[in-house]
Amino acid sequence: MKAYAAEFFGTFWLVIGGCGSAVLAATFPQVGIGLLGVSLAFGLTVLTMAYAVGHISGGHFNPAVSVGLWAGGRFPASQLVPYVAAQVLGGIAAGAVLYVIASGAAGFDAGKGFASNGYGAHSPGQYTLVAALVCEVVMTAFFLIVILGSTDKRAPAGFAPIAIGLALTLIHLISIPVTNTSVNPARSTGVALFAGGWAVEQLWAFWVAPVVGGVLGAGIYKFIGSEER
Repeated sequence: MKAYAAEFFGTFWLVIGGCGSAVLAATFPQVGIGLLGVSLAFGLTVLTMAYAVGHISGGHFNPAVSVGLWAGGRFPASQLVPYVAAQVLGGIAAGAVLYVIASGAAGFDAGKGFASNGYGAHSPGQYTLVAALVCEVVMTAFFLIVILGSTDKRAPAGFAPIAIGLALTLIHLISIPVTNTSVNPARSTGVALFAGGWAVEQLWAFWVAPVVGGVLGAGIYKFIGSEER
């Protein structure tokens, strides 16, 4: 139960920190943090919580990561459903808290986006569904490669959270214009439920693509990272 709680609170922090920065601070008049700030915020949430509770639960905070670690032989199938449930509940709880905070500002309308992920007319750069799916699959695959590589027993000890946090920052720098960056179904679900409408209708893509990417990344690392020669 402590591991599930760690995943709940870790995912909560990721959504409240990353999506919160996008909703509350990205375009704040004259001192907005912009795309770079939001990207850094997402990376910092993972870095800080990986150090805080990674030793308790492994620091997944993401269903696609849990599935990828399972596919890579690093995580038991028996814990997959409880981990994913804890992560999704943590994302929804963070979305609820963020909604309460954001709705305290005059003119707030969650339907305008609420940091939700989207494609087509709801992509920040109007990217197509195909572009969005490819982007999410590739970004998540490389995220898993970094995670599996930096936590490999042959890698330098103690630095994995830094590599993983910086990787998530880089992923956001690349893909915010395409999909608003998911690579995490729990993050997508946590805000989409409060945005409603199109965000919920397009949510399927941000479950399918990250999970496929997670499995693909695990397969790539199993091939290149194998100790067999």
